[in-house]
Amino acid sequence: MNSNSNYCVIMAGGVGSRFWPISRSTMPKQFLDITGSGRTLIQQTFDRFSQIIPTENIYIVTNDEYTEIVHEQLPIVPKENILGEPMRRNTAPCIMYANFKIALKDQLANIVVSPADHLIINEEEFLQNIKDGLNYASVQNTMLTLGITPDRPATGYGYIQLDGNSDEKIVKAKTFTEKPHLELAKFFVKSGDFLWNSGIFIWKTSVIDKALKEFLPEQYNLFYEGISSFDTPDEKKVINRIYSAAKSISIDFGVMEKAKNVYIMKTNFGWSDLGTWDSLYKLHEKDDNENVIIGDKVFVNQSFSNYINIDNKRVAILNDLEDYIVVDTDQALLICKRENEQQIGELLNEAKLRFSEDIK
Repeated sequence: MNSNSNYCVIMAGGVGSRFWPISRSTMPKQFLDITGSGRTLIQQTFDRFSQIIPTENIYIVTNDEYTEIVHEQLPIVPKENILGEPMRRNTAPCIMYANFKIALKDQLANIVVSPADHLIINEEEFLQNIKDGLNYASVQNTMLTLGITPDRPATGYGYIQLDGNSDEKIVKAKTFTEKPHLELAKFFVKSGDFLWNSGIFIWKTSVIDKALKEFLPEQYNLFYEGISSFDTPDEKKVINRIYSAAKSISIDFGVMEKAKNVYIMKTNFGWSDLGTWDSLYKLHEKDDNENVIIGDKVFVNQSFSNYINIDNKRVAILNDLEDYIVVDTDQALLICKRENEQQIGELLNEAKLRFSEDIK
């Protein structure tokens, strides 16, 4: 396998609403230093993949309003590799756009597709998995996804069922289930037949092209008819027209759940999609009472197992709180039971209807 034919697509168009109020639509979580490492999540993602993939082969797909932020945070990435979407249409159109662009450059490309905002603990093992996956995809007509061994019945992740009880590292995928309820998640974990869906995919450009054409023909034709304008001054105008007509659909629902050549690589490199406050709570160091406290002027008393993030501009005193999320910024305040954090998105939408000008 020629490493110069390896490519990476980083999906960075989300709004990160579940991390409101730190993550805002004007500056979502992928552009923030959520982990306290000194690098934003998208920078960490780029840093990882650039160790094994040439910089000129790394593409970033994001919303138009974030292209300048991407360029500021990743100035080493060629500007023509930062693909702006005029509107959010989920992951299938995003992947379709990037695949057409890469195919124009290299029809033998092997591609890894990854979200911009995941946490990877063991980077060495992760990168070895990616290299193994690229090697596998280069000689197989399959679509590969990285599966994570679950350590708890999480309801915020998708699950993939393995087809059989093989001890092989790469196994055929049987079924996909998106964010099950708690009892079903418990059954999945207990059975041992299910892995978390990481949302990281590896395939040849020709293989995903064929699948997109078969399972999403209307979407595919929109891009195919506009391909002559790609890499020309008319590209932006054509992409605006394509996205206006395209439907919003995920790659999982649109392709992966329907295709018969989907395989899953069993991995265990320490992973979180950092999609919840609870995932961030588990990441940070805690005090003697299991509180995560971020902020220099926070005093807590008789409080346990809380995630507390207070802007340093104010003094905060918290008394007799247990299992709460408390996040205070210069523009907004969130107080929520940790067990109810899945409701934040819904509550935020209701608040936007009432205070639209003040919530961005």
